[in-house]
Amino acid sequence: MNTIDNLDIAICGAGPVGMALAALLVQQGAAPQRVGLLDAKTLAQASDDPRSIALSHGSRQILERIGAWPIAATGIEQIHVSRRGRFGRSLIDRAEHGVEALGYVACYGAVVTALGAVCAQLGVATLRPALVRGAAEDGDAVTLTLDEGAAGPRALRAALVVQAEGGLFGDQQERAVRRDYRQSAIIAQIQVSAMQARRAFERFTDDGPLALLPQGDSYALVWCVPPARAAQLLALDDAAFLAQLGLAFGGRLGRFTATSARFAYPLGLNAGPAASARSVAIGNAAQTLHPVAGQGMNLGLRDAAVLARLLARDASPAALAQFAAQRQPDRDLTVRLTDTMARAFTGGGPLQTLLGASLGLIDAVGPARRLLAELMMYGRR
Repeated sequence: MNTIDNLDIAICGAGPVGMALAALLVQQGAAPQRVGLLDAKTLAQASDDPRSIALSHGSRQILERIGAWPIAATGIEQIHVSRRGRFGRSLIDRAEHGVEALGYVACYGAVVTALGAVCAQLGVATLRPALVRGAAEDGDAVTLTLDEGAAGPRALRAALVVQAEGGLFGDQQERAVRRDYRQSAIIAQIQVSAMQARRAFERFTDDGPLALLPQGDSYALVWCVPPARAAQLLALDDAAFLAQLGLAFGGRLGRFTATSARFAYPLGLNAGPAASARSVAIGNAAQTLHPVAGQGMNLGLRDAAVLARLLARDASPAALAQFAAQRQPDRDLTVRLTDTMARAFTGGGPLQTLLGASLGLIDAVGPARRLLAELMMYGRR
């Protein structure tokens, strides 16, 4: 097995967060041949991923800094938050905050394509497809064992390693803070008879949150329900599924008229980033969140921005420790916010009436509404 010693920073995971980190590092002075991106998928495979992702206004600013914006995306100008069958709602409007949009909905593939082009232009060293099979840390570096398929095993040494590949909740190693929400998220593209352009909906139901995010002439659906209910819904034909969606959401968008293929994945909280003297985790590898507030990708891009700034100045274990301290407040607040929302608004009973009324209170109190919007756009600053 050949060993190569040529990297200051190895980034395991070339999704949006990993590629953003690599680009930011090089733009801030790191030598591109000393920053390596490793991923089990080719860029072409990642670019074909049709999933929809929510990007906050703050994430757009990061992508603009990198040179990976504009991309094909639909701006969200309003977010309507409500509790199904209960009094109270809140409406967050971009006009209150002086921004073009509160956030954006884009295809995952479009984001990685743009970032991949930037990384290639900058000359970032890239190994893909390459699966990381193991890591061994000593006093001077980390040795990664790579599987490159027909090329056989290979060892790569790097002074620092960044884990940026998180995977799904059900497949992850347990971290310090873990909660199984006993929910699955059903995702699909949905068409309606009375679309409200550029308005996103977050609807809390007895089963869990239901989000509809505008994307072109349709909506990206994220419907959180118990696993058994998810299995039932996936087994329905399109017409029956759309009828059930209409019952859960209500009539604000008219009739639900068409759906794409539907998929589901398990939901849970898994946070408490594993770190050592020479390794650190960012993004989904550090904190897997419930999708209720659409903050997972945005939190990861904020991780990348801070880590790049620190490592560009000093690619050392001391910078990793500084990163952990600087990111803890934003990470902790975002984890608590999404966890509270995911649990508090699920189920029935008198508490739900109180929570519904709290949405009305947020809507009536300008500072509270602005604070919520600021957290969703930028995190804790």
